[in-house]
Amino acid sequence: MPKIAIIPGDGIGIDVTAEAVKVLRTLDELAGLGLDLVEYDLGAERYLRTGETMPAETLNELREDYQAIFLGALGDPRVPDMAHAKEILLGLRFKLDLYVNYRPVKLLHRDLCPLKDKTETDIDFVVFRENTEGLYVGMGGIFKGGTPDEIAVQEDVNTRKGVERIIRHAFAFAKEKGLGRVTMSDKSNVLRFGHDLWQRVFREVGEEYPGIEKQHLYVDALTMQMIKRPEQFEVIVTCNMFGDIVTDLGAQLQGGMGLAASGNIHPGRVSMFEPVHGSAPKYAGQDSANPLAAILTVQLMLDHLGYAPEARAIEESVRRAIAAKCTTRDLGGRLGTRAVGDYICKCLAEMDIG
Repeated sequence: MPKIAIIPGDGIGIDVTAEAVKVLRTLDELAGLGLDLVEYDLGAERYLRTGETMPAETLNELREDYQAIFLGALGDPRVPDMAHAKEILLGLRFKLDLYVNYRPVKLLHRDLCPLKDKTETDIDFVVFRENTEGLYVGMGGIFKGGTPDEIAVQEDVNTRKGVERIIRHAFAFAKEKGLGRVTMSDKSNVLRFGHDLWQRVFREVGEEYPGIEKQHLYVDALTMQMIKRPEQFEVIVTCNMFGDIVTDLGAQLQGGMGLAASGNIHPGRVSMFEPVHGSAPKYAGQDSANPLAAILTVQLMLDHLGYAPEARAIEESVRRAIAAKCTTRDLGGRLGTRAVGDYICKCLAEMDIG
């Protein structure tokens, strides 16, 4: 029985997570998945009430007892420094060693793409972002703060282990899916040391996959090519910072952040899945937020857990919703958050899943 932790988040995270859970429960009933969903009180409300973000015992439970974690968007203006959001999100990524950030970029309807004459077959690739190193490790500091001589230092940390395992994951994914090209992106013409490591590891690991084409692009060239000719990409692998940036560009190619799902994965261990949009607190509770990114995150999670037919059914239901404009206003529809969730569940009930 798969055990899944649900962390609703803050703001609209709570609203859209409710619809994602609704879809999960509907599929559980339709397909007899036997899911065990357990909600955790983690987020701004608990932090403001108790000062706790991620208690050690809760982290241990998530590590030992669960197969997956669904995390809603975090962020609340009552916590100006977003300390709770950083400690929950980055704490889970680092302490659970979720080294693969998995972001599919898949256009589900051509009308949503901002590029001229691009269709569903042109925009269908994945980005693997290294998720536990780079500029995000928080190494550095401020010297002579608040003076004219102030110095800020932020260290970019790249280890052989970290670089190799994300590159190896990208090649293994391409081989498993029958894909023919892996693109690695860096800025090694300027960032010589850490990114020289990326270059060498990419060449060495690539030699183990002779049937896969290896492409290298500096990150500025990558962003240009994502706009000019996105159809050339199948699998992209890059570092933490660049991955953060190019995946948001990719989200716009597929129709916006309201359709962007992600996985934070450690193969063989508990992994975490989250929609990548923000918490937008001013829209919370208004039944207006787009829940499709959260629902597509459920799709990623179920596929990761081995429920491929159910995952395909969710994607097809979202395609139907977009085509029929049974969506929120940002995608051209007029439905509220809950009504979109209901429509997806209705589509699922009409399908032969299996």
